[in-house]
This record gives sequence, structure tokens and C-alpha cells, in this order.
Amino acid sequence: MTTTEADSRVYNRNIKARQSSDNSSPAGNHDKVVEEDARQWERCAEKIKIKVMEQVQDQLNEILDRVLTESVQSLSNTQSTVNGKTKNISSSRSQRMDDGKVFMARASLLDELFEISHIRTIYHMFIAVLLIFFLSTLAVDYIDQGRLVLEFDLLFYAFGKLGTVTVAWAIMFSYTLIVPYYTLLFWGSLYHKVLSKLGLSLGMGLILSLIQTCILGVFPIYVVVHHQLPPASRFIVILEQIRFLMKTYSFLRETAPVIMKKSPKEGENPRFPTFSSYLYFLFCPTLIYRESYPRNRHIRWNYVGITLGMILGCLFYGYFILVRLCVPVFRTQTNVPFSKRTMVLAIFHSILPGIMLLLLCFFAFLHCWLNLFGELLRFADRMFYKDWWNSTSFANYYRTWNIVVHDWLYYYGYRDFLWLSNRKFRTAAMLSVFIVSAVVHEYALAMGFGFFYPVMFLLFAVFGVAFNFTMNDKRQSPVCNIIMWVCLFIGQGVQVCLYCQEWYAQIYCPRTGNSFWELVMPRSWSCSYQR
Repeated sequence: MTTTEADSRVYNRNIKARQSSDNSSPAGNHDKVVEEDARQWERCAEKIKIKVMEQVQDQLNEILDRVLTESVQSLSNTQSTVNGKTKNISSSRSQRMDDGKVFMARASLLDELFEISHIRTIYHMFIAVLLIFFLSTLAVDYIDQGRLVLEFDLLFYAFGKLGTVTVAWAIMFSYTLIVPYYTLLFWGSLYHKVLSKLGLSLGMGLILSLIQTCILGVFPIYVVVHHQLPPASRFIVILEQIRFLMKTYSFLRETAPVIMKKSPKEGENPRFPTFSSYLYFLFCPTLIYRESYPRNRHIRWNYVGITLGMILGCLFYGYFILVRLCVPVFRTQTNVPFSKRTMVLAIFHSILPGIMLLLLCFFAFLHCWLNLFGELLRFADRMFYKDWWNSTSFANYYRTWNIVVHDWLYYYGYRDFLWLSNRKFRTAAMLSVFIVSAVVHEYALAMGFGFFYPVMFLLFAVFGVAFNFTMNDKRQSPVCNIIMWVCLFIGQGVQVCLYCQEWYAQIYCPRTGNSFWELVMPRSWSCSYQR
């Protein structure tokens, strides 16, 4: 007998007892009895509903666990027979495309979590903080100037010279759209016809690398430095440079082996990826090329509008954080010599704006921006991140923070390194991925801010590597999650503090020469400026 049946029988006994007592009661109490019965029935129905939902949830969990277990076992046990011998498919290099990332239709995790009222309340709390920032700015302006002033001068400065940025982006996009694609077609049409396949591949690869270095390597740096772009405009150019390089590599890496393996029959033309699929890939929110992706049936324009509003809200959120929490602190430091005390106080003061900027960048880019393009292009696989906030190890945090970049590093960095080394140097493969990621992050920050201060590189390549090996996946205690968050708080505080100090030191203590040490030595270490 189930719990729902038991509740029903108890309720029926109560009804019968109520009816027997009603026969001896006055007629005037009939309405009250009916109301009481209705309330009791409502309570009983609510209990039955809760118990039924719990039973259904348990059964669904059991079914999903069984299906997932059987799927994993079937995939791990799948073998192919070659000349009467069994060969594991996952270890076969010829199955590289089938063994890569599998795209499937799935929603972003935050979109699912926002369906829960408790999680949605946390989102509302952040909106309330934004309103508080807005009101505090108005109040301070009214007190200082006697009138309501809401100027966004810092925002306009950061996104200045957008015309130059647009021209630079158009040149990089045109090159990425045309040159790699038609180079692949030209190489593929000759590959199975010439005798020296290696010579053809090396020659075409060398020519493409030289052109790539000029257009996607030197040109963006020249635009940023020569035109003295402001910070946000610098980041747009540099991040698009990195994105185009990663997209180009993925396209060539995924299509070239297929052309090499599939020799066309006599009289047939080789099969190449379509131009429309490559164009779609350049805009869709993934760095792994496929000929096709799972697509949604239609565009939810209300979702697009809400996501655009959230992006604008995040933009103003970041502006208020910098104006209210960072600029007043670091701009007013005058004649303060470098000391341990001032550094420690500045770091702890920077923890709050630092962690807020971290969460803001995650939400604005990895959730809103990528979901916006995913919705406009009907791209169905929205797993751009996982529940990194629940991580109990830094190894899991690095895997789940940014799935888009992690997939690229895993398939084209880590796995290819293992293939080249015959799977002998896993630690070296992991370290190489960390070093490449740290160098690229530091390059983006150095070009975006206009000075070299390798804080990100040291935190990523030194402390990040150490935490990755010490706080591994074997640690599942909630204490480890607390430790991870403490490290994130301190790390963000260090970055915000040091980069803000260096920013104002570069302004008030400009370098006097162009020597190597002048370029790489942080100005904040020796600068005592007075406004």
C-alpha cells in the first residue's frame, strides 16, 4: 500500500465520521461543516500531491541513473574488429572526429536554475545592489555639486575610438573568412594528385602561417599601440584576435585530417566543408568546428531582448563598481611609499570589487553574451559552463569555469600532446596547457591595459598549477569548497589592487626612457606621485 492510498483511506474515514455526526447536528451547522470538509480535502490533496511528486522524482532519478550507467558502459565496451582482432575505438586515431566533442541540445545551467524561485531571489538581490549603486551615485553628485548629475565619462572613455575598432575587426574577419577556407580548398584539391604530399602540406602551411602572422598577429597589435586605443576598445581588438586564431586552428585541425584520409574515387571531386558551415562557425558560440550543430526550431525574441538588457545592466554594473569602489581609493593615494601594511590593506579593500567583477564577467560573457549569439543563431548546445561554484578542487574549477575555452585546450592542446608523446607524459601535457593559457591571459591583459605586469601569469602558472595538483578531485569535503572560494577572493583582490595601482602609476609617473627594464619594471614599485 502506497502512502497516497493510506492518506486517502484516512481522509475517507474522517468523512464518514463527519457525516455520522452531521445527522444529529442542527441544519444551521451544515455550511460550516461543508467549509471544514473543503479545507480538509484541500490539505489532504496537497499532501497527496507532495508525496506523488516525491515518488515520481525518485523513479525518474532511478531511470536516469540506470540509463546513464548503461550508456557509459556501452560506450566503454564498444570495440571494433580489425582483421579478426579487437581494437578499442576510443584509442584509434582514425576515429578522431567521432572521438571529439559531442554537441547536444541543452540549456545553460543558470537558465534552468532561474526557474527556481530561491535562486531567482539571489539574482534579484544583485539587481537591488545595482539600484543601490545608482542611487548612491546620484546622492553623492547632489551633495557635491548641488544637482543631480549622472555622467558616464569613464564608460565613454573606455569604449572610445570605436570607428578604428570596427575597421580593424572588419579586416581581421574578412581575412579569417576568406584566406583559411580557400587555402584549405586549394590544398585539398591538390593533395591526392601530387607525389610529394608532405612538401605540398609544408609549403602551404608555411605560407598560411606567414599571412596569419601578419594579419592576425602583427596587425591587431599595431592598431592597439599606434592608435592608442582606450582599455575596452583594446580588449575588443585583442580578444577578437585570439578568437579568430582559435577558430581558424580548429577549422583546419578538424577538416584537414578528413581530407587526407578520404581519397576521392577516380572522376570524383574531393568533398570539402561548405562555406556556409564555416561562416556559421565563425559566429556561433563554440571554438570546436563541426559541419553541423544541433539547432533550435525558432528564435525566442523575448529571450533575446531580456539577454540584451542583462548585458547592458552588467556594463553599468561594472562601471559603478569601478567608480564607487576602485577609483576613489587608488586615485587619491598620494605620497604613500610602498610598504607591506599599505599593500595588505589595499588588497583586502580590493577583495569585494574583485569578486564582484569576477562574477560580473562570468555572468555577462559566459552566460549572457554567449546565450545571445546562441539564441540568434539557434545554436542548441548552451553548456558554456558548469557548476564551477560547487567545485571542491581547482582541477574541477578549471574544467567547469569556461567550457568553451576548456574544450579547445583539451582537444587541441592536451590530447594532441598525449598523441604526439604516445601517451607517456600526462603531467607535461597538463603543464603545457597551463602555460599556454597563462601566457594568452597575460598577453590579453598586457595589451588591454597597455603595460606589462605579470600578476595574472604568476597566479595562473604558479599558484594555479600548485593548487591544481594539491587540491585535486579526490577532495570532496565542503571545507575544500570554502578554501577554493577563499583563494578566489584573495586572488581577485590581489589582481584588482595591483592592476589599479599600476594604472595610476603609469599615468602620474610615466617612464623616462624606452629601455627593456623601463618597459617591464612595474612603475608602482617606485612611484610616489602627488596630484
